[in-house]
Amino acid sequence: MTTTAAASKSGIRTLKAGEILFNEGDFADSLFIIQKGQVRLYKPKGKGFIELAMLRTGEVIGEMAYFDEDGSGRKRSCSASAVTTVEIIEISFAAFGKTMQSLNPWFKTIINTLVTRLRKTNFRVKELEDNAAVNYGKAAGSYEFMKPIEVMRVLGTLFLVYKAHGEIKSQALSVHKRTLTLYTNDMYQIMEVKLESIVNLLVQMGLMEVQDDEDKLPQVYLLRNVEILRQIFIYYNSERHLADEKKMKISDKCEMIIAKILDKGNSLLKDIPNLRISEDAPPKFTKMYDLTPVIDDFRSKNVTLSPSSLEDGKNVGLFGELIIIEGKNFIEMDYSKVQKMYPIIRFMNAVRKMNQEKSGGEL
Repeated sequence: MTTTAAASKSGIRTLKAGEILFNEGDFADSLFIIQKGQVRLYKPKGKGFIELAMLRTGEVIGEMAYFDEDGSGRKRSCSASAVTTVEIIEISFAAFGKTMQSLNPWFKTIINTLVTRLRKTNFRVKELEDNAAVNYGKAAGSYEFMKPIEVMRVLGTLFLVYKAHGEIKSQALSVHKRTLTLYTNDMYQIMEVKLESIVNLLVQMGLMEVQDDEDKLPQVYLLRNVEILRQIFIYYNSERHLADEKKMKISDKCEMIIAKILDKGNSLLKDIPNLRISEDAPPKFTKMYDLTPVIDDFRSKNVTLSPSSLEDGKNVGLFGELIIIEGKNFIEMDYSKVQKMYPIIRFMNAVRKMNQEKSGGEL
């Protein structure tokens, strides 16, 4: 590529969520500055991938390739894709090189020294690749990005930081990213990509919000309910001591039913006088929930529900028996327990799906 052609690559680009910015092994002739959104850096691994970093507004991507000694052999060391809609500035190495040439020699020496030090972090990639080949009680060669103990480590640290340093802002607790980094990275050696992954899940659940700081960078984390962190942490701790067959497993369809029940509210809870499930068994719970509007909503969207769709909820004590009274479907329910468990269920299923996505298969 000619210098003129390379320089013409500079400019602003927009990527849709999921769109690839570059692939590992691609020829590198430009660097990028994120103007808006999030970009994932990752290493393909089998059918899945190993996540290396999650970058946000103001961060730079692909600059290390510029400093390769043999410019003709510059290759991308990992892949990059948009997590959200991304606005990004592309700067060709030809244009960047002109800026570098104009710098004072001592400043160039400082930059090259910093680059050399940063290259040492590439050993992290090797460590992650070795981690991917370890068998954690699953199929040989499987990769579990976020193990339960790692989830607990992040949740416990978040709880500690928000309790100790959270400032009330917009009916939430506010903490700056640099404070989180002090604990997660400097003190507890939690990889930033693991922290960012949990933060993203909490944002998706509406429990956390990321806002700009005084430098217009998205580094202020608002937490809506710190108590939920504690509840999820406690549940994870209790689950990790159980045999696999005894751990909570809620299917996606069952989660959808629970979400719809909570959306409808507790007005559908009914007292059914003189009700008996059978001659020998009174109802487990004091209230019955009219499931008919929920079933009708799913039927209107061509989603079929059956008693087996509720089985997972029954196994963990959220539901009792399903019965039909005067053409309506009623189910025994502990509504307060359903409310309390739903954020935990959402979070655990989101972690499961995240691990499944990164492993490229079932976990």
